[in-house]
Amino acid sequence: MRKSEEDQGTVLLRYGKAILLGGGIAFLTCVLFLLLAAFGVSRGLIGAELRYQLTVVGCVLGGFIGGVFAVRHCHSKGVFVGIAVGAVLFLLQLTLGLLLYKDISLESGGIGLLCGAICGGAAAGILSGGGRKSTKTKKRRRG
Repeated sequence: MRKSEEDQGTVLLRYGKAILLGGGIAFLTCVLFLLLAAFGVSRGLIGAELRYQLTVVGCVLGGFIGGVFAVRHCHSKGVFVGIAVGAVLFLLQLTLGLLLYKDISLESGGIGLLCGAICGGAAAGILSGGGRKSTKTKKRRRG
């Protein structure tokens, strides 16, 4: 195997690791937000009719936090990494939903969760800059 192929494999593994860790962080952030929201609902601070909106906000927030983590560990392609983190978050939620409930359908709010997770990750990719290298130009001296 050539050196460039080894480097590409190393970069791919680094991106994969960052995406999976970002997805885990996104999932934990989403769960913590939902625990705080449940506490607010039980205290009467938040209306119980807002539960679907709170889950979508949790997905956006989790996708954003996990996306920022992943984008900071990858030096380019920030938006794609953020979207991948959002997809991993949604797949983790879908897997947990399939394990805990008898049946699950995307028509009962799953599309909103998917869009929230992906939009949160994409926003992280756009706003955190993707770890771009500085574009400073060297000034040449005349003389």
